[in-house]
Amino acid sequence: MEFKIGNTLIGNAHKPFIIAEMSGNHNQSIDRALRIVDAAASCGADAIKLQTYTADTITMKGAYTINDPNSLWNGKELHDLYKEAYTPWEWHKEIFEHAKRKGILAFSSPFDETAVDFLESLDCPAYKIASFENTHLPLIKKVAQTGKPVIVSTGVSSIAEIDEAVQTLKLNSCTNFALLKCTSTYPASPENTNLLTIPHLRSLHKCIVGLSDHTMGIGASVAAVALGASIIEKHFTLNRADGGVDSAFSLEPDELKALVIETERAHLALGEVKYGVQTSEEKSRFFKRSIYASEDIAPGEIFSEKNLKIIRPGDGLAPKYWDLIIGHKCSKAIKKGTPITFELI
Repeated sequence: MEFKIGNTLIGNAHKPFIIAEMSGNHNQSIDRALRIVDAAASCGADAIKLQTYTADTITMKGAYTINDPNSLWNGKELHDLYKEAYTPWEWHKEIFEHAKRKGILAFSSPFDETAVDFLESLDCPAYKIASFENTHLPLIKKVAQTGKPVIVSTGVSSIAEIDEAVQTLKLNSCTNFALLKCTSTYPASPENTNLLTIPHLRSLHKCIVGLSDHTMGIGASVAAVALGASIIEKHFTLNRADGGVDSAFSLEPDELKALVIETERAHLALGEVKYGVQTSEEKSRFFKRSIYASEDIAPGEIFSEKNLKIIRPGDGLAPKYWDLIIGHKCSKAIKKGTPITFELI
């Protein structure tokens, strides 16, 4: 199985595809947004992702005020939050073009049909469906009909709702899609991340899978790669201390760089099912234990625990022959430190 964005192939045969999610961490500064692109590219991320909406296309004034003491956004009205977090549409072209110059892919999550039309005018190379939009089947249908590759986050969804999203993609001629395991809490805890869902999700839908990771640090993402994740998405900022709607659970540049390195190492380490002595281990085999004379032994003397010892290196007989040798006579005089061979028995 492979998933393709442009000329980039994503799948088990390739290193993990790392997406740096800018979200609202630009703090309403285009200069900061461009510096986030620069930093993501320098850290080795494969893509920078935007979110395309306005406060009015995602909610309306007076609709809801967050009342959750555990939320980073407690007390904020949704409309005000999204007004603070949104990426101005007039920035998108400049960000896309800047990313291209930096050799990094730029794409976006549209949150309504008008956003899709706008992104199509910019020739957006791929689309991401956010967890909170994965039951918005009209939006998924429109995205599928663009013919572009689609990544769908599966947070806050039942198995039936995920299937409805997948079937909507397929019914609208989209077969180039990927699914991301996601826990839609901000931040997420390791305990509610449930990475074992990843191989099940891949088996169920026969597609490339990954992780949209809202935990702190990179441990969950590295573990996800070991379980078959080919795509990792993490929120990214220049400095958490600068604040921003998502800064508290976003990676800083040194952490993103570590994520790129360690997920690739995890992928390389998976290898294949392999037993036996590898070529790289052949010299090390010498340092396995074998049977040696621990004392000078005269001809005809009986081999025993007093004159034999199992030590390194491996020039003598393997330890499995210990019981066979004990009690037999020595064929000729040997000195202490001599490896025991069948010719000496």
